[in-house]
Amino acid sequence: MTVTDPAAALRQGFTGQVLRQAQPGYDEARQVFNAMIDRHPAVIARCADTADVAAAVDVARDHGLVVAVRCGGHSVAGLSTCDDGILIDLSGLKAVTVDPEARTARAGGGVLWGEFDAATQAHGLHTPGGRVSTTGIGGFTTGGGYGWTSCKHGLACDNLLSAEVVLADGRVVRASEHEHADLFWGIRGGGGNFGVVTEFEFRLHPLGPTVLAGLTMFPIERAAEVLRGWRDRADAAPDELATAVVVLTAPPEPFVPEELRGRPVLGMAALYVGEAGRGVAAVQPLKDLHPVVDLIAPVPYTAFQAALDPSAPRGFRSYWRGEYIRELSDDAIDAFLADAVDLTVLGAPLSQMVIFRIGQGVAAVPDGTTAFSHRDARYLFHPICMWADPSDDSRMITAARAFASAMRPFSTGASYLNFTPETDRVRDAYGDDTYARLVALKNTYDPGNLFRLNQNIRPSH
Repeated sequence: MTVTDPAAALRQGFTGQVLRQAQPGYDEARQVFNAMIDRHPAVIARCADTADVAAAVDVARDHGLVVAVRCGGHSVAGLSTCDDGILIDLSGLKAVTVDPEARTARAGGGVLWGEFDAATQAHGLHTPGGRVSTTGIGGFTTGGGYGWTSCKHGLACDNLLSAEVVLADGRVVRASEHEHADLFWGIRGGGGNFGVVTEFEFRLHPLGPTVLAGLTMFPIERAAEVLRGWRDRADAAPDELATAVVVLTAPPEPFVPEELRGRPVLGMAALYVGEAGRGVAAVQPLKDLHPVVDLIAPVPYTAFQAALDPSAPRGFRSYWRGEYIRELSDDAIDAFLADAVDLTVLGAPLSQMVIFRIGQGVAAVPDGTTAFSHRDARYLFHPICMWADPSDDSRMITAARAFASAMRPFSTGASYLNFTPETDRVRDAYGDDTYARLVALKNTYDPGNLFRLNQNIRPSH
């Protein structure tokens, strides 16, 4: 007898947990990072292994259900959940296996970066990962993956050696430079368009467990002067120096001078990607800008990786952007500060306006090597707007979009899709030639566009 109920069909031989509305655990399982996203899947498949993922893909295809794939749930666009379809939850795929001799690690598709860092740091190794430790490795890596150490070691996707992928037809394949090389090219920057990655194999690099890293703060009145000084130093810095600036609300912490608490300040973050003792000279030019708060010191790498976690709590409404800036000119700095302070105040205390120095580790990988494109930018502009009251949605989103528009004259015109909520920026992320190649790949691996709840590459037929 044919089973027409997708939940019932999925339960046949399924190892994990199948949840429907009103069942215990359903509401918790459907929640994602961005509180603006409130969706109700018809079925949640909490997978325990790759076979479960393949079964969920088969049920979704056979029943005509939209598919959402969730690892950490950090998609600001809410692409890791859906209404009425099937949510494939990878959180049960948690295994991390490290080979310290080969300097490689295999990680299940449900692993979070904090978990991956803990496993690899036990051997003094790492790969560039998310700057918030609760970010899932899956969406981060397939979307490119800028981490603190990308300035030296490239993107997360540049360090991917192979991946186990469940395809739209239910087949499970291994993609690498030697097997399904076209698919391997596509999942390194092409997002979740071609299948569900259930295991990642990464190249690892020595770092830690102690690194020279931390945050400094400056009064906002010095922001224009300090930003110019930071730009000049960042442009001249070695690739081992990861750094960023941010306009944020100073927290009510003992290390913050009382007169700055609760006020907008200019922050500066730094990490030396190497032995802590060797980083002193590289970091000193930043310290020479004379911050009023200087927390740059030897710290565990895992602690620095989790340092931004308190500023990115779940349960708040979020709108971000990710725009590339080729050069940080004086005019770009002035435009940034003209809106950054006002928008930070508007979204206090959680909103932050960030500029990351990208570094040459990303540009060193030739365009076309992976689907990830536009590697020539030196900076990434990343406004993070977060607020609690739904009545503020319109004004916060409008203000953030206006900020991005004001910075557009200084941008390359390309977008970083991991930080982009709109789904109309896909072509901007790739350019015409790469986009055409991605469409051809979509035609091969997912011609029916089963995996469409993403920054979607639409098949041509």
